[in-house]
Amino acid sequence: MGAETLNAGYELVHTVRDYYDGPRSGVANFGGSPYFYDCVFDEKIDDYSDVFRLTPIDTETFNLALEDWTIWKKWETAFHLGKTDLSTHPCLPNDRQRHLEIEPILEKRLVTDPALAISRVGKFEPIGNALLPKGVMRPLQVKWEEL
Repeated sequence: MGAETLNAGYELVHTVRDYYDGPRSGVANFGGSPYFYDCVFDEKIDDYSDVFRLTPIDTETFNLALEDWTIWKKWETAFHLGKTDLSTHPCLPNDRQRHLEIEPILEKRLVTDPALAISRVGKFEPIGNALLPKGVMRPLQVKWEEL
């Protein structure tokens, strides 16, 4: 991620697996350890809430999530620099095989476990002043607050 400094009370967001008007799922720290975060959809208002379920993940899952995130970020940067197009989404051709190996593992492991999950309000913000191509997601931090 680089040497960005987190704001007081914030934790590092490692990955974003789903994004719709903000991060909806991925991996972020909670209490200094990696957790899968998953946004709760509010059926009453027919929209996403600001409540997230947090489930701890093991080291192997965390490392695979980081590897797949690196693959995605390479594609995202190349796409916004005009070096590839949507036909290659979500990874560059050289990374496709590894992504195809990792993705089914993450699909099974990055899930909310009701027995272990805790709920928190998540406040996501960009970190630092990264000079990135237009359209590329900046590094993120999150503040987890009690409901």
